[in-house]
Amino acid sequence: MSKTPTPHIGAKKGEIAETVIMSGDPLRAKFMAERFLENPVQFNNVRGMLGFTGTYKGKRVSVMGHGMGIPSVGIYSYELFNFYGVKNIIRVGSAGSINMDLHVGDLVIAQGACTDSHYVDQYELPGFYAPIADFNLLRGAVEAAEKFGYSYKVGNVFSSDTFYTENAHNDKWMNMGVLAVEMEAAGLYMNAARSGNHALTICTISDHILTGEATSAEERQTTFTKMMDVAFSLI
Repeated sequence: MSKTPTPHIGAKKGEIAETVIMSGDPLRAKFMAERFLENPVQFNNVRGMLGFTGTYKGKRVSVMGHGMGIPSVGIYSYELFNFYGVKNIIRVGSAGSINMDLHVGDLVIAQGACTDSHYVDQYELPGFYAPIADFNLLRGAVEAAEKFGYSYKVGNVFSSDTFYTENAHNDKWMNMGVLAVEMEAAGLYMNAARSGNHALTICTISDHILTGEATSAEERQTTFTKMMDVAFSLI
């Protein structure tokens, strides 16, 4: 008996490409489909989480939203990896800088992802797990950012379980060299590792937690195209 469609994705097997570029905001996925894909076909609208498959420079690729936080990206990436035969997920999203050399509009390519989430507990590992990106995707993203001339940094991000928090401890993460705060990379990297597949997170700095620099919701939805250029260069 087929496991597709799943409870959260309405696509049939074969309607999703082996590489999926994902964003938290489903409207950003729609924007990517309209901007980058040739002949995009919508494969999902369950719970409003839009997904499209088309071609980019002759290669088949899908784009899809994943929602906010590790529980949400955990559901969608698990189903894509385990039920739809997806091999690569590249997340493009926003992040808050905690590095004085990372400013609004700069890119962060997440080599690793620290977290305060307990998502890893399900694996019952006898120690601490360090979620990391796929090296080939990481290397390709760095090469693409260099080619485009985009300002970027590579390193650790912090995947926080809380957006509004009374005790953020950003100074402590900053002291450990963490570059920025986002909410999904660690869970995505764990699902990729457990399923034997590949993942990468590329974020645009949307605000600076230390200096107060910020962008609007509309700007985050429609103007963060540099990370998309890098992501699509990996197809």
